[in-house]
Amino acid sequence: MDLNLLHTFLAVYRSGSFTAAAPQLGLSQPTVTARIRTLEQRTGRELFTRLPHGVEPTLYAHELSARIAGPLDELAALEEPGAAAVPVHLAGPSELLRVRVLPALVPLVADEGELRVAQGLSEPLLEEMRAGRHDLVIATRRPRGRGLVSVPLTDEEYVLVAGPAWAERGAGSADVCSALRDVPMVTYAEDLPIVRRYWRAVFGKQLTARAAMTVPDLYAVLSAITAGAGYSVLPRSLCRDHLDSGRLTLLHDPEEPPLNTVVLVQRPGADTNPDVLRVRDRLRQAARSW
Repeated sequence: MDLNLLHTFLAVYRSGSFTAAAPQLGLSQPTVTARIRTLEQRTGRELFTRLPHGVEPTLYAHELSARIAGPLDELAALEEPGAAAVPVHLAGPSELLRVRVLPALVPLVADEGELRVAQGLSEPLLEEMRAGRHDLVIATRRPRGRGLVSVPLTDEEYVLVAGPAWAERGAGSADVCSALRDVPMVTYAEDLPIVRRYWRAVFGKQLTARAAMTVPDLYAVLSAITAGAGYSVLPRSLCRDHLDSGRLTLLHDPEEPPLNTVVLVQRPGADTNPDVLRVRDRLRQAARSW
């Protein structure tokens, strides 16, 4: 079997798309496509199912990868005995990265690991992973399709909060919704995704209010309401210190607060880099106490 065909197959298998594999191999996408077609003809088996974004390995592709990955990686190591460590590319929501993730990974960086961190919304980050840009993505929702595998990392609790001055106006009110009717709302998006979800899950009704202020991210929301801009719904992990110190006030304490499961997604083939496994395992261990 032509080793070039096998190397090409493994690059596509690990990256999840012809587009992502091409620059890794120094080839054009049509050349990658042609090589995979040739390998399919020689093996008599379909290797990948084409998806709108990337490809999904067939059962035979999984079996072929298990047979050839080890030997090909050993050959690559012989060809590059002095190769430098490959950085781990990690991405996720900016707030979770700052509050939880980066502090948890400090020991790995201090131990000469190399880490490249990007922030953003889950869907764009997952699309970038399909294109080969990230090894690990922390996402606030499971990826669609079967091309990317995810595992639960932690459950994030959402809380309804405001500055003390605004909270005093509604103190003692049995109807939180009515008490907040004239209080400005601060969010990070015009469609109010987190606040709307809280209203549906906790109060069983649709939110009709409009945001008084929209800001770039949840950290900006936290800063604004701490300064007295109004109220919002935030992850408890983000504002725990502010609640403990009295800079923010919890407006409502439901028996079952809304939860969102944060997942850890790994790029297919990324486990060939042992540092990716170290980062992954460290995150899963640290998340037990989040």
